Amino acid sequence: MPEPLAQRLRPKTLSEVCGQRHLLAEGQVFRRVMDSGHVPNMIFYGPSGVGKTTVAQIVASSSGMRLHRLNGTSASTADIKEVLSEIGTLHGAGGLLLYLDEIQYLNKKQQQSLLECIEEGSVTLIASTTENPYFYIYNALLSRCTVFEFKQLEPADLRQGIQNAVARLEEEEGGPIQLDEDALELLAMGAGGDMRKALGSLDFAVTAAMRGPEGKRITAEMVQQVVKRTAMRYDRQGDDHYDILSAFQKSMRGSDPDAALHYLARLLEAGDLISACRRLMVCACEDVGLAWPQIIPIVKAAVDAANMIGLPEARIPLADAVILVATCPKSNSGEAAIDRAAADLRRGKSGPVPRQLQNKHYDGADAAVKGQHYLYPHDYPDHWVAQQYLPDALQGARYYEYGPNKAEQAARAYWERVRQPK
Repeated sequence: MPEPLAQRLRPKTLSEVCGQRHLLAEGQVFRRVMDSGHVPNMIFYGPSGVGKTTVAQIVASSSGMRLHRLNGTSASTADIKEVLSEIGTLHGAGGLLLYLDEIQYLNKKQQQSLLECIEEGSVTLIASTTENPYFYIYNALLSRCTVFEFKQLEPADLRQGIQNAVARLEEEEGGPIQLDEDALELLAMGAGGDMRKALGSLDFAVTAAMRGPEGKRITAEMVQQVVKRTAMRYDRQGDDHYDILSAFQKSMRGSDPDAALHYLARLLEAGDLISACRRLMVCACEDVGLAWPQIIPIVKAAVDAANMIGLPEARIPLADAVILVATCPKSNSGEAAIDRAAADLRRGKSGPVPRQLQNKHYDGADAAVKGQHYLYPHDYPDHWVAQQYLPDALQGARYYEYGPNKAEQAARAYWERVRQPK
């Protein structure tokens, strides 16, 4: 069975790697250290298909150390012990380098088993992960390694890799392969920054292409059938999930309806209706809030409609609501107010409910002042009367500050008029 194209084309030197110039360009700290021949303990973090494994293998093969490869999805404690058993043996005389892919899948005990040998330098670790290492890797192991972030590849990086692959495929096919410019662009844009996806799509299209008098031709129409949904990067349990949700809410908060619709589309294309509805509802309350309180029942109605009709039609009421939230005036005064009140409680600021607000209507025999003495606001002009509502320990506390928007300023003016001394 032939190897996948991405594996057959895996670069042999750091200079051949497409992208990651912030690490691999001449003069960068990472590149200088790798060129020096010294290999520290490292963790490579980033999305799939961006070169983590490739760089790790290049560094490992040029280190002069005995290389062991394990994958966290299948490695057992016995596999790790087998690697460590070579410490101090003839096999490990030049040093042992363990390349551990998908390290996040190892449990805490398995990760801990590496600590001592890494600390004393008998094993050098290069690990890679698609998940945030600060969440998924044991802290003691993390503190012994340097973390390097690999970024999603740019379209220019992907175009270069695809063109290199076409040249290699021409050698394997024994004939010319014409890749139309718009097909090249579609491959580069449709892979979502993942070189492995781009090369897999190219390999599929080349295999399917008919050979004519002038060789094989890859058109945009052919590529479209292959890359139709490959640009989606989404994992409901991973960083992409939370990054997209964060960008969705921040775009609405930042009053950018176009960006908000883009992230809504990404959520809905992945079928994540629940997360989209939840963040939309939160944003209506948190970020529009009292600037236009009517937004809350309106968005709730849109969310209810979306959940009732389901996808794909759910996109319509949600798009309406997202545009409305993004273009509304904004105020977070309600959120800020409740957070200030909660902060006082956490600091121990509280106290008994004032007597006039309590639910009981009978005073004990030892009560210094008899009677509840509650003043019923509706019995007074403007349905308001001055009386104590906060506990004694919080008298004078101010949590809510009127926002500068029209709705809150109108409320402020009203209460200033009502509360002024008569």
